Amino acid sequence: MITSLSIENFALIEKLEINFSNGFSIITGETGAGKSILLGALGLVLGKRADLSSLKNKDEKCIVEANFAIAKYQLQSFFEENDLDYEEETIIRREILPSGKSRAFVNDSPVTLQQLQDLSLYLIDIHSQHQTLELSEENFQFTIIDAIANNGKILQEYQQLLKQYRIAKASLEVQKNNLSTVLKEKDYNEFLFNELELAQLKEGEQEELEQSFEALNNVELIKENLDKLLVLAQEESFGLLKNLKEFKSVLQKNTPFSPSYEALLERTNSVLIEFDDIVKELTRESDMVFNDPEKLTRVDQKLQLIYSLQKKHQVITVGELIRIKNELESKVVSVSALEEDITAIENQIAALESQLDSLAAHINAGRQKAIPELTSQLITVLEQLGMPNVRFKIDLTVEEVYFNNGKDRLQFLFSANKGTDFGILKKVASGGEMSRIMLAVKSVLAQYSKLPTIIFDEIDTGVSGEIANKMGEIMREMSKTMQVFAITHLPQIAAKGAVHYKVFKTVTGDTTVSELKLLTNEERIQEIAEMLSGKEISDSALNHAKALLN
Repeated sequence: MITSLSIENFALIEKLEINFSNGFSIITGETGAGKSILLGALGLVLGKRADLSSLKNKDEKCIVEANFAIAKYQLQSFFEENDLDYEEETIIRREILPSGKSRAFVNDSPVTLQQLQDLSLYLIDIHSQHQTLELSEENFQFTIIDAIANNGKILQEYQQLLKQYRIAKASLEVQKNNLSTVLKEKDYNEFLFNELELAQLKEGEQEELEQSFEALNNVELIKENLDKLLVLAQEESFGLLKNLKEFKSVLQKNTPFSPSYEALLERTNSVLIEFDDIVKELTRESDMVFNDPEKLTRVDQKLQLIYSLQKKHQVITVGELIRIKNELESKVVSVSALEEDITAIENQIAALESQLDSLAAHINAGRQKAIPELTSQLITVLEQLGMPNVRFKIDLTVEEVYFNNGKDRLQFLFSANKGTDFGILKKVASGGEMSRIMLAVKSVLAQYSKLPTIIFDEIDTGVSGEIANKMGEIMREMSKTMQVFAITHLPQIAAKGAVHYKVFKTVTGDTTVSELKLLTNEERIQEIAEMLSGKEISDSALNHAKALLN
């Protein structure tokens, strides 16, 4: 429950501090006095967005701080999950700086607006006229039924599975699209891969082939040159080999005369040995050189194949062709891999659908059981509120679709009078009837939810007299198990509160300020009398106010 609220520099409020009781509190005031400002400030604490228009003085920051007693509401897990310090007396503070920047704190720890909004779901339900319109929406109707059916945990489990299911479905769609794309290119990729595979390419092969082609294509010239070299080296009269041997023989005759001749002889001998080896190598090369047109054709064909593949794939090396072949191979192989992935995902989806169907069946069973209980309790409350002939028809149908809260469709029909057909709530219920139905719904939900605080913002729209009196009694009954606030214009409801606050404006010079004060018993009599008769308070109005309070 909220124990206190402090507001500084917000809209028409300069500075306000107020403490709240844990029972049924009434807030009244003239139209435009600032009741909506109070709710706006509370909305900031609960995570609503704000801008510079919220600041009364644009040069100073706005601060809204609320204290909540939360010891009874098992919120420790929320604080742990959000890495926040848990305090039984939790303080939420919101600041809006003159720059427009907004900051939020829970027990002095900075938090995001989303965290604040999530926490607020456990703290306060602010009922406004807008929410009365939600009564005709299917999601809100399911919220009512599921609260009575105690479907909270099973819905949470269902939603976690549904998230996995949707991720799996999205993954399946992606993989199927990938497979479709790959299949479209599969035949062409296979053709390209097979073409490269058959080529049996090797790194460095192109250079070897080009060298071999040049040799085979010029075999006659090579043979002619080799023969000429051998003649120059081995000719009997004038051959280089014969002359070298004779050169060595003459030099050897000088060796006794000087060591330098000995050294020159050794060098000459080395040249002779090396040259002799060169001649032998040239002889072997000459023996191996012969015209081989078949080999030349094979080499030329392989080179032409390489050149053709390089042109097709727009590359210049055999290494690049080999890389392309490997990539094509992975694409060809990926078809079977994708098919295996798709099968695995389809199996996962089937398993998730089975689990979701089981949970949805449990959710449906709980709802079917809760519906008679809900209609019975609503009728009981609404009979007290002047609707003795009210009837509800709530039908569930199971669809083959996974919604966020199960597989059910809901039809929530209503009839206010005998002899009238059932109709859709928002089409056949008047504003006053909608207000009463919503109050009945809230009073029923109060028995099942553990929400600490509820604020009714003019839920009495469209009602008066004895009905208003009954509405006040219902809200007072609700306050036995939760903190209840009612912002009202009706004296019958105002008189039911345990405490009464008044919102009013004061004007000092050119400045208008909204204020909130806790009324004494005497002030309360005056306020209710004014609500009954206007500014000119009569004795009968005072007596009526006292009677209402008594």
